[in-house]
This record gives sequence, C-alpha cells and structure tokens, in this order.
Amino acid sequence: MKEEIQDDLTYKVIGCAMKVHSFLGNGFQEVIYQRALAIEMKNQGVDFAREVEMPIFYDNQNIGSRRVDFVIANEIVVELKAIIKLEDVHLAQGLNYLVAYKMDKGLLLNFGAKSLEIKRLRHPKGR
Repeated sequence: MKEEIQDDLTYKVIGCAMKVHSFLGNGFQEVIYQRALAIEMKNQGVDFAREVEMPIFYDNQNIGSRRVDFVIANEIVVELKAIIKLEDVHLAQGLNYLVAYKMDKGLLLNFGAKSLEIKRLRHPKGR
C-alpha cells in the first residue's frame, strides 16, 4: 500500500486549488488555472516557483527540457491539467517529473472535471 502524503504544505496547496476551482469552475484553459493558482498561493503565503524548466538527459547527454507548472518550497512538484479526466499517461508524466527534478512528492491537479481531481504522487523509487 502506498504511503499517503500528509503534510501541511501539501494540504495548503490543495486548499488553494480547491478555492480556485470553486471560483472558476471547469472549462477554462490550463494557463488560466495556473495564473489563478499563482495568485491564490501568493495570497496564502506559499513559497513557489512557476514554470520551472528542467533539462532531460539520456546517456549523459542533454536531449531537451520540460517545464513543470510549479515547484513549491523546493519540496513539491505540481502539475496542472484542464481535461475531462486524468489518465495513466498524466500520472506517468507527474512521476517522471519527480524523477527529473529529484523530488520526493508531487501533486497532479485537474481543473477540467466538474470536481477538482487531485492525485498525490511519491517518487517511484521511494528515494
């Protein structure tokens, strides 16, 4: 059984996301939710960096980069979606970000559903 992420910072970010989803509902583009969440997290005093770019390596060679929507207090990777339903590929993306960013925990937040979808992520190798 996977260990559930339970910490004040994670709950604070989820609370911010719930407030944004409650106000905006579903149906907007992802960037709208990203901007609103940045405002809400700033209002709540959450330390974050937005659209953090990370190089991707293969065989010790840089082959490109990816951006994660938020890194919270250098502890939590947060990826946003605005789609009807989360699928396994989105979970895989979130887990890949944890590996690439060398982070232990993350959140996958989907604003596109009628109710906010929240997936808590742990580094797949249990660092």
